This record gives sequence, structure tokens and C-alpha cells, in this order.
Amino acid sequence: MPSQSSSDITPSRRDFVKQSTAVVAGGMALATNLSKVQAGTPLGDKQIKVALIGCGGRGTQAAAQALSTNGNVTLWAMADAFDKRIEQSLTKLNRTLEQNLGEGSEEIIAEKIQVPLDRQFAGLDGYQKAIDSGVDLVILATPPGFRPPQFEAAIEAGKHVFTEKPLAVDAPGVRRVLAAGELADQKGLCVGVGLQRHHQPIYLETVKRLQEGAIGDILLTRVYWNSGPLWVRTKTDFFQSYGHEPTEMEYQVNNWYYFNWLCGDHIVEQHIHNIDVSNWVKQAHPVMAKGMGGRERRTAPEYGQIFDHHAVEFTYPDGSTMMSECRHMDGCWNQVAEFAAGTKGTADISRGKIITPSGEWQFSSEETIDPYQQEHDDLFAAIRSGQPYNEIPYGAESTMTAILGRMATYSGKLLEWDDAINSDIDISPKEYSFAAAPPVVPDKNGNYPVPVPGVTKVI
Repeated sequence: MPSQSSSDITPSRRDFVKQSTAVVAGGMALATNLSKVQAGTPLGDKQIKVALIGCGGRGTQAAAQALSTNGNVTLWAMADAFDKRIEQSLTKLNRTLEQNLGEGSEEIIAEKIQVPLDRQFAGLDGYQKAIDSGVDLVILATPPGFRPPQFEAAIEAGKHVFTEKPLAVDAPGVRRVLAAGELADQKGLCVGVGLQRHHQPIYLETVKRLQEGAIGDILLTRVYWNSGPLWVRTKTDFFQSYGHEPTEMEYQVNNWYYFNWLCGDHIVEQHIHNIDVSNWVKQAHPVMAKGMGGRERRTAPEYGQIFDHHAVEFTYPDGSTMMSECRHMDGCWNQVAEFAAGTKGTADISRGKIITPSGEWQFSSEETIDPYQQEHDDLFAAIRSGQPYNEIPYGAESTMTAILGRMATYSGKLLEWDDAINSDIDISPKEYSFAAAPPVVPDKNGNYPVPVPGVTKVI
């Protein structure tokens, strides 16, 4: 049980990076001097060749957004665990560009999408082939469990990166990503992270005002991702798509949302957006967490091992609180939003509204900015100008905060940050192969091991 009071602990984000990279184990020999940030080589108006790794819906959107940035950008290679997903992504990308560019754009699209069959890489090792295909930037949009090794490989190969969130599914993975992010700084590589609220004017302006004291000292934040259920892919679905019975590894990779080693649970994979906003406002990460959760509605074998609801109380170094809820159930009250309460007022952050005794401020703008496009515009502008650009520190911090929340609900314990970030429990597979055994396997009835509060060990 934690014995240190929260007021005695005052970590900053810089301390988090230093502390976390100091315990990286094996794989990469890295210095920990954060002052060694190197300016990149400006690419100016040169062609930027892109590899898309992970060709699902989000990856396809990210590729379209990269191709819509200013300058000469070409999609050069694609990789996915499954070949059909590459085909589907290519078809959707061509259709999206046709819609965006209009009639008569065939030649432009042919310049922007140059992915012949010999640069389409299927399989769990396809990502390395895409990285080695002569590209300048890679987009990482595979399930989060693949992120640490793929991000390491991209940085070691000297590539700029746009990576989707979250950055890992366990503490060893977070430490690997932090170390690779530091190496990116030393190499002058640019890294963007798919937490798009950091590129959305309503959040930028509202958070800035809160950090400047618009509602005084912030005592409480409340963050929610309560929504209906997501997709699920059964073994029958796999057979119908690929024409053969899946191995257990194929099945889990295809139905990745419901296995912790791939997804991290929805508190990590999805609710990270809201948790990240609270950390952003507080300019810190929590020092402890306690919570509860479980599986009320999603109990069938195809729902793997994740919970369908979590509720966590986080404590920040100054003693303030973040209340966090996420739920995947239909027929319930739903909300995706973030709020703050301070000594001088309150804020609805997601709606850009601040209320104090002296009046109300409401964000407004005549300009509509798509934050998903803007995050790519900002990353590519930095690459072309050679400006330092690395969003890994706050992306990793928010990833670890969400993992801490999952640890709290799975264990039912009051947990401290330092114990969580230094945990050596690694939930990744020993071998990345469709013939290999995944980290969890079903029992004789087809059910997977589900965490049990009070019993499950997370540290």
C-alpha cells in the first residue's frame, strides 16, 4: 500500500522521461541526456515517401491526411498483417482522393499513390520490409501492442514517424517507446502522436486559459468516454474473409480489440484521449490511482478478456483529483467529454466554455479546422523546415496514465505511479508469428482469462 502522501511527490514531465528511460532494459543502448536534441535536415520541397503500416480504417485515414499536406508526398509502401486489408485500404484511398480532388485528377492520384505489388507487405514481419523500402516517414496504425517494436525499428532506421495512440499496452512497452523517442531527438527525427486534441483550436485555447489560471487552482477534473459497443470479429468472420480456419494468433490479431496484449483494454486504447486532456491541463501525471471495473454485458468468448466498464480516481502531485469513467454498453447514458472545477470557477473543456463569478467565456471561431488533418500538417511542416518536433513525451505519459488506471481496476488495489512505471510485467508475445502461441489462450470452453479484482497481480 502507498505510504507517501501525494503532497510529497512532485514529478514533472521532464522527470517522468528521465526516470522512465533510466530503467529501460535491453534492446537499445541509449543515452539519457535530453539536451541532445538535434535539429533535423530540412527536406524543403523534396518528395516525402510514406509507408503506411496498419491498413485498417484509422490507418487509411491517416495516409489520406498525410497525402493532403502541402508539398510533394507519395504513399510508397504499405504493410498489414493481412493482405486483404492492404487491398481494401488502397481502394478506399483512391476513392477518397478522387472525392477530395475531383474529376480529372487521375494523374495526380497516380503520382500520390505508388504502391505496386512488390511494395505491399503482408504478415507480422511486413512492417520491417515497409520501413526498409526507401521511405522517409512511416505511419504506425497497427494495434497498440505492436507499437513499441515497430516504433523502435522505424527510429533505428532513421525514419520520421506519425504514430497512432496509445503508444504501448504495458509499462515495459512505455519505457521502450520513451527510449526510442529520445533517440529520435538525437537523430533529428520528427515524431507526431495521434492525440489530435493538441491540434484542435477549441482545446488549445481553453487549455491555455486554464493553465493561465482562468478558474484558479484546479481541484478536480472529470473525464468520460462512455459510448456504445464497438465491432467484434469472430472466427466465423475470419473464415468467411480468408477462406481458412484461423490459428489462435491469427484470430486474436484479427479480433485485436478484445485482447490486452494487443489493445490494452478500452481505457487505454480509447479513453486515453480524455485522460490526456486532464494531464495536459494539470501539466503533470497522477501519482496514484484506485478504481473498479468489470464485464457486465460483454461476456461471450469473442469478447476476449477486456472489461466493458472502468471507473478510476487518480490523484495528482498537488493532491487534486481526476475522476475517470469509460464504458462500452448500449442503452446507457453516453458522453465523451472533459470538465474541470477550480477555486474560481468551472470549465467544460470539450465545449470550450469557462464559467466564473465574473462571467462566462465561450470559444468561438469562424474557421473550421480538422484536427486530424492539422496534426499531419504540423508534422510535415516541421519535417520540411527541419524544426525539432517530438510528441512522444506527453503521448507516453498519457499512455502510462491510462495503463495505471487499468492496473487499478484489474487489481482492485491503490497503486502508485512509480511502482506502475517500473513494473516488469510484460504482456507481449514471445514470438510474432501466426504459427506461434499468443500470450493468452482459451480454456476448453473457449473462454479467455479475465482479470479478477483482488486476485489479479499487475505489478
